[in-house]
Amino acid sequence: MSSRRLLTSLAIFLAGVFLFFDGPQALFGAEDEKSAKELVYLLDVEGTINPALADYIIKGIERATEQKAAAVVIRMDTPGGVVTTTKTIIKAMINAELPVVVYVAPSGSSATSAGALITLCADIAAMAPGTNIGAAHPVGGGGQEIAATMSEKVINDLTAYVRSIVRERGRNAAWAEKTIRESVSATAEEALELKAINLVADSVPQLLEKINGMKVEKKGKTITLKTKGAKVEKIHTGLRFKILDVIANPNIAYLLMMIGGLGIMIELYNPGLIFPGVLGGICLLLAFFALQVLPVNYVGILLIILSVILFILEVKIASFGLLAISAIIALTLGSIMLFETEEAAMQVSWSVVIPTVATVSAFFIFAVGLVVRAWMAKPRTGEQGLTGEVGVAVTDLANEGKVLVHGEIWNARSDSVIPKGERVRVLRVDGLWIHVTRQ
Repeated sequence: MSSRRLLTSLAIFLAGVFLFFDGPQALFGAEDEKSAKELVYLLDVEGTINPALADYIIKGIERATEQKAAAVVIRMDTPGGVVTTTKTIIKAMINAELPVVVYVAPSGSSATSAGALITLCADIAAMAPGTNIGAAHPVGGGGQEIAATMSEKVINDLTAYVRSIVRERGRNAAWAEKTIRESVSATAEEALELKAINLVADSVPQLLEKINGMKVEKKGKTITLKTKGAKVEKIHTGLRFKILDVIANPNIAYLLMMIGGLGIMIELYNPGLIFPGVLGGICLLLAFFALQVLPVNYVGILLIILSVILFILEVKIASFGLLAISAIIALTLGSIMLFETEEAAMQVSWSVVIPTVATVSAFFIFAVGLVVRAWMAKPRTGEQGLTGEVGVAVTDLANEGKVLVHGEIWNARSDSVIPKGERVRVLRVDGLWIHVTRQ
């Protein structure tokens, strides 16, 4: 009986040793590998395609790559957006190390304009029933038509760019070109029939089940998706995105920079006011936060900085307005050149540039005017300040007496007799005595 117990205990011990030194490692390794393959990150894209959204998508792809996820699903509902930002997102999807799935959902959503291009260029394109895709003809920033010559240039460039990517994905490149040139659209079922997308799915779980086993080429490697029953982890936008979504607009970023600069200058001209300096500092920091995702032209920034320097020099140096005029020119050119892009939607609007330049210039010209008037104003203190001033005789002046000038009583001398109460004018100051005459 004891021998049987001994053998049983020994068997359990050996089994434990085996599991500890061999089994758990294999099991944990398999679990890690399994969990890595079965983790899918979900990004929700709603609203216009802008630099803030591009930043959110790029960071989401980077996080999924770091966590060795099986795929990234971008659930999309967008009316379109900026072409340059669209290309940035497509570039990030192409260069991602893991498959990127764009899923137009839920029902009632659409991927139009820039959203259609992103969907068509995804590794796997999917749509939910009751959604539509297309109408990718480029328009101006305010929705207006682009001038004929520029329109042809933009369309040809965009068509060539998208066609090559879509063809590589094995989808309908001809239809992709048509949606850019002719603004055609299609429902989910029509897009599937046209082979513009890979599949139609009712929900994210069904999408993951349908793409399970699909093969995707990424950087010369073939990746087989293992997404059935995968754990879906949603990446929320957070406060950073919400702030960036508001200020990552060229006009708003520009205004923040101008307000910030103006606030700092007011504080420098009037030390101790505190509020303009604090407000200016906050606006400048927000502007720099927005500029990190915008196509900034550093020549434009340098021209704006130069304009501020010239305005300051105008206060210090009597250039008769030459430096002020140069500063206004530099500020205007810097405002126009601030963002390095031909796309109107990513440039500062003239309706913002003109009032802003006028306001900033008016402030500095006003400041310069105050300085000039201070230089030209007659001294109000000391001997020069008293000479020519009018006062009142406090006593009778028969050669000597007292007068009230500037609220002060002075010992006064006069070459003539001046009765008490008569108005007198100061001729000159001689030490603690003033010489006066009858007014």
